[in-house]
Amino acid sequence: MNYTTIISTDALAAHLTDPNLVIVDCRHNLTESDAGANAYRSAHLPGAFFLHLDRDLSGPKTGKNGRHPLPDIALLAATLGRIGIDGIKQVVTYDQNGGMWASRLWWMLQWLGHDRVAVLDGGLDKWIAEGRPVNAASSVARTTTFVPKPPRPTASAQEILQHLGDDTLTVLDARAPERYRGDIEPMDPVAGHIPGAINRPYSTNLTAQGTFKSAEALRHEFEGQFANRTAASIVHQCGSGVTACHNVLAMAIAGLPGSRLYPGSWSEWSSDTTRPVARGG
Repeated sequence: MNYTTIISTDALAAHLTDPNLVIVDCRHNLTESDAGANAYRSAHLPGAFFLHLDRDLSGPKTGKNGRHPLPDIALLAATLGRIGIDGIKQVVTYDQNGGMWASRLWWMLQWLGHDRVAVLDGGLDKWIAEGRPVNAASSVARTTTFVPKPPRPTASAQEILQHLGDDTLTVLDARAPERYRGDIEPMDPVAGHIPGAINRPYSTNLTAQGTFKSAEALRHEFEGQFANRTAASIVHQCGSGVTACHNVLAMAIAGLPGSRLYPGSWSEWSSDTTRPVARGG
């Protein structure tokens, strides 16, 4: 197995007993922290392990580093090794449907140099709709050692601030249009967006059936939004560095690698009142 972006339910079903496969359940709910873990305990893909967005895939919050700051790399590596992920494993990560949570772990593994990771296209909903197996059994890992490679580049608030208005960087905001415009802000104390940011809600990457659009369709859409900008000039942002990973993944599917994540995203940016805020379309 060597899947590096998404994997179909058919392909995963064919490899379900592969000893080099690790499946990770990433279901989450921002307003009910234990919802994902409870859902996992009720039913999950056979052999899947659960990682919690707040406890496993985020670091301590300071009030200035966003709602889901990146965790300490050594701690994250220990967590990954505990569920059996090492350098040779094929990882498949999934959530309930569209991949908004699963793409965070996909990005984190890519960030640490582990390319053999894919999001289950259509998630658990598609898997169940096709009559495929789930169970509530506890998964037992063969604990191993995950050795992270030097982390791939990310963007910072300071870098974005330095380049506002000079066309060196383009920020792509994955939040819903009403949050981007600043009409509402249910999660953070300040409404609006980073000046100059382009809005591309992560849901735009999906078909009506909840699976990713084709590589060709995604490429056409991204290139239309970027005009003459290169993929390397794109910085992804959302509310807290989670759904922005969905746009990173979609660009990878489209054959447009090299963009970067701003992990702190709007929750970090808006925590400093000296940083500028834009509103409207």
